[in-house]
Amino acid sequence: MFTLDLPLAGGGTATHTLGAPAALSTATTPPTSRDVFAAAHVVANPYRASAEGGADQIDWDATLRLRQDLWSLGLGVAEAMDTSQRGMGLDWPGARELATRTLRAANEVGGRVVVGIGTDHLKIDTPTLTDITAAYLDQMAAIESLGGSCVMMASRHLAAVATTPDDYVTVYDAVLSQASRPVVLHWLGEVFDPALAGYWGHGDPAAAMDTVVAIIADHAVRVRGIKVSLLDPVQEIRLRNRIPDGVRVFTGDDYNYVDMIVGDDEGNSDALLGAFAALGPFASAAFARLDREDVDGFRDVLGPTEALSRLIFTSPTQFYKVGVAWLAYLNGQQDHFRMIGGFETGRSLVHLADLVREADRIGLFADPELTARRARAYFAVHGIG
Repeated sequence: MFTLDLPLAGGGTATHTLGAPAALSTATTPPTSRDVFAAAHVVANPYRASAEGGADQIDWDATLRLRQDLWSLGLGVAEAMDTSQRGMGLDWPGARELATRTLRAANEVGGRVVVGIGTDHLKIDTPTLTDITAAYLDQMAAIESLGGSCVMMASRHLAAVATTPDDYVTVYDAVLSQASRPVVLHWLGEVFDPALAGYWGHGDPAAAMDTVVAIIADHAVRVRGIKVSLLDPVQEIRLRNRIPDGVRVFTGDDYNYVDMIVGDDEGNSDALLGAFAALGPFASAAFARLDREDVDGFRDVLGPTEALSRLIFTSPTQFYKVGVAWLAYLNGQQDHFRMIGGFETGRSLVHLADLVREADRIGLFADPELTARRARAYFAVHGIG
């Protein structure tokens, strides 16, 4: 048995004994029942990581090993998106380098990848819609020239300058019309990024949906799907029931993904989730069961993980990447707990301790001895235990 003292919210510590890892039958090939991607994080170079951010802070070898792990489980990788700290330590030059390296590695092993594009290289304080469109097109051209497929991420610039839903239609029409490969759109709610409040020209998601559906309908041939990150299952189901046949909804609901993926008589969601970066083996094992039409087995494997995911993504939600990196460190997937931009300071020691307890409850830790040693040492240097 491996024990450690974990901090408590009210002060003091409590002794916790780690249990055995979960026994999971994982797959090595992509699921056939759903289209599945894990949004992966980046590993920092601990010698260079600081509040400055930037690509020179990335440990490229360790970062690519995380992607290799996901591919080996049959999962696709969603690259250079929110989980990789895009716009929160990772700028466009770093994202482009990350995409280049990931796409090259994917080609070597047959791994599946989609890459986020945005407008984050714009240096204009008040860009025009033409500027924003050009920025999207610049990034799309860069990724498509590498043979990559794009996820058109929500733009903070567009959210700041758009005054009507028509402004969004103008930009998305122009960009999608020039896509050479089907694109995944991304509806990222303000719970993930407060700067995106009122995206699509409405504060009410139900009203915003009209704009989203109209854009997709006008470009159904060029839209592969839309990732929905609202943490609102009612709105996701409504959107799922309104979009044209052949266009996928990728759930980004890290609170309710099991029900969203299973679906109902009207349809189901595919998956593009940051949670799966931390839960790769569970996702792989669960989809292997779903591929055999074993819905109960899928729920048995993945259902218990939602409590951990909700904890990782607790408010303020944009700091969920801290939990993903922390669990990767405790699981031996990286050698330290530092993040680019000093992002690891976004969560408290008590939160990190709660993650240890909840992750252990589902048997996430493959080597409990290593986990106990690393967690014990980390808390000790902060005066705990």
